[in-house]
Amino acid sequence: MEINWKHFTDKIEIMPEVLVGTVVLYILIILYTRVFGLKSFSKMTGFDFLNTVAIGNLLAMSAATSSPSLFVGALLIGLLYLINYLVTVLMFKSDTGQNLMDNSPILLMRDGKILEENLEKTKVTKDELRGKLREANVIRLSEVRAVVLETTGDVSVLHTDGDEKLEDFIMTDVRDY
Repeated sequence: MEINWKHFTDKIEIMPEVLVGTVVLYILIILYTRVFGLKSFSKMTGFDFLNTVAIGNLLAMSAATSSPSLFVGALLIGLLYLINYLVTVLMFKSDTGQNLMDNSPILLMRDGKILEENLEKTKVTKDELRGKLREANVIRLSEVRAVVLETTGDVSVLHTDGDEKLEDFIMTDVRDY
């Protein structure tokens, strides 16, 4: 078996540009995050998650391949921060905007009972549900007060070993509660 060394050394002449580009973009991301806030990297909504993935992708592409160029990559990353900020403001100030832009969390279990119809709607399998229950250290279904599929795709398991009730505030925006 012959090793193709060119694979490892091809385009080595652009290493200084890659190093400088990576540092510049990294500093810009820090500055953008200071201006637009840490929520830009949260997973509170699908838009926040999309923003995080897109920024990471643009950082990698601009720094490593120069496509898009450093300047265009920096501009696109800044635009993503701005758009995410504007979407957040719209959702914060308008219930209609929030309803249009974001999904509602949906209940998958309530008081120890699996809501089969909601599992089917969300395409969550019982195996996936069981896995999330185990991750939350649930040992009896009767402990489960609620399992919620959040807008980010995360699953929240609310459980107790007593007969405590959930406060309405926690479940206000959850469908089928």
